[in-house]
Amino acid sequence: MSEIEKVPAEPVAPEKKACWLKKLKPSWWVTQPKPEKIKKPLKQEVCEWVGTIVLAVLIAFLVHSFVFQNVRVDGNSMYPTLKDGEFMYVSKLDYGTSFFGIPFTGIGTYFTVGGEPERFDVVVCNYPNRLGKHGERLNFVKRIVGLPGDTVECKDGFLYVNGVKYDEPLLAEYIAKDFGPYTVPEGHYFVMGDNRNNSNDSRATGPITRDMIVGKVEGVIWRSTPSTLDYENGALRYPQLRK
Repeated sequence: MSEIEKVPAEPVAPEKKACWLKKLKPSWWVTQPKPEKIKKPLKQEVCEWVGTIVLAVLIAFLVHSFVFQNVRVDGNSMYPTLKDGEFMYVSKLDYGTSFFGIPFTGIGTYFTVGGEPERFDVVVCNYPNRLGKHGERLNFVKRIVGLPGDTVECKDGFLYVNGVKYDEPLLAEYIAKDFGPYTVPEGHYFVMGDNRNNSNDSRATGPITRDMIVGKVEGVIWRSTPSTLDYENGALRYPQLRK
């Protein structure tokens, strides 16, 4: 029996193969040709990069001015609520003050945004006549204890506002030195540090105006121990810290 000679199959023409594949594709399938990559001129690429950078800087400026900013705690004047070296985020959505001018200088103007602060809010603020070497305002973190028209007094280790005694168990110790009574002028706010015996605040510098309140401290970005900012209305207590 003779061996059957194997004849190779006739190759399919490319145009026939493409036609066959096209029949298998659904009617909605449309093959788009790949666009030819055109190299942009160097000048155009540079302009696009510069535009992107300028837009990013503008967005960062607007967010920093009107939404929030992060601030590092320097010192222990707000202990135990805030500790030295912690990073907190400050919101300007509730209320705050924005600076429109040349950054890191005193050249420009300040204007307030949002509503009004409430008593016992923790805020980042500026002090009267406290400026940096370039004329810019310096930031401090304090707690608002007196609103416009309030009478503030420190007596027998406790804080009194409008004659009401506040126990403030979140504090580390009792207030050692008496102060007041002092009536907060209209349009001003009285601020104090939670570390009442080691805080340079309105008892020494006087009250601050509304445009000196940078924003409300909403929380701590990084910390090693719990903060009273994690609880509404100061619910976290430190009774073991009081002497």
